Amino acid sequence: MKYNKYLGIGIAIIIVLGAFYILTPGHNARPIVMQYPFVLKSMNLVSLSTYNADTAQTDSTPLITASGFKLDSANPKRHRVIAISRDLKELFAFGDKVELTNAGKFNGIWFIHDLMNKKYKNKIDILINSSDPQTSLKRVVISKI
Repeated sequence: MKYNKYLGIGIAIIIVLGAFYILTPGHNARPIVMQYPFVLKSMNLVSLSTYNADTAQTDSTPLITASGFKLDSANPKRHRVIAISRDLKELFAFGDKVELTNAGKFNGIWFIHDLMNKKYKNKIDILINSSDPQTSLKRVVISKI
């Protein structure tokens, strides 16, 4: 019975020392996520459509994206530019490198440089040349690289 009293005091000392160690300034707690050698990518299912760099489908400056990126007037699709809906702006930033899958001929690496009109939700627009056919796809996976 007398050992129970000492056991309680020992546990209290361990708790106090542990709290002191954790709360001491300069102690850098390392998150568990940092212990693993892999990174989970954020993936989203979106609808995909295409657009051209002309004033009918953009603003008055079709060769300058919302991020200020300047497009090649002869071949704008060579830049592999994506415009994202404004609700996706919380997940992606201008200049982000993303990968598209389940997008047919648009699969691969793309760059976010433009924003869509505020009426669109959960959607991306792929910049294509005016000679290319317009396309629309559902359930495209976009993931940040």
